[in-house]
Amino acid sequence: MPLPPIVADAMDKRILIIDGAMATQIQAAGLEETDFRGTRFADSTVPLVGCNDLLCLTRPDLVSKIHQSYLAAGADIIGTNTFNATPVSMDDYGLGHLVPEINREAAQLARIAADAATAADPSRPRFVAGAMGPTRATLSLSPDVNDPGYRSHTFQEIAAGYYQQIEGLVDGGVD
Repeated sequence: MPLPPIVADAMDKRILIIDGAMATQIQAAGLEETDFRGTRFADSTVPLVGCNDLLCLTRPDLVSKIHQSYLAAGADIIGTNTFNATPVSMDDYGLGHLVPEINREAAQLARIAADAATAADPSRPRFVAGAMGPTRATLSLSPDVNDPGYRSHTFQEIAAGYYQQIEGLVDGGVD
């Protein structure tokens, strides 16, 4: 898949700097369970602390601040806060059904920050990359040593989950 022309053009003109780790900055914020729950998920029966992707819905102010800090430090490309925002990972928190929404909101937060930085200095357009990490599921090894043929997920399930993630990211405005 070719790069969007505006990104390719920028790469021809200068070295592009990508932001740093989102999770490290989130961990440094010293958040508690209530930060991850917000009001929307206050009644969740599952602990949500550590579900960093959910912060796009419960603490968008923090996610935006992190994007802004990386842009202020010179980043040209910021990644969305969606490293684990796939159904396989979000199902651990009972939130797999929110994958499209989380990815869309995360992309929109990053898009707003990137566009604001670009507006402040139009000579340096900023870009948004969709962050997509691995899942905890393996397709080549069985998670059950007593059943080598067992797989917790099929290839089709994993692919469909990534497709949901990509749709949300694109709908939210990633480059």
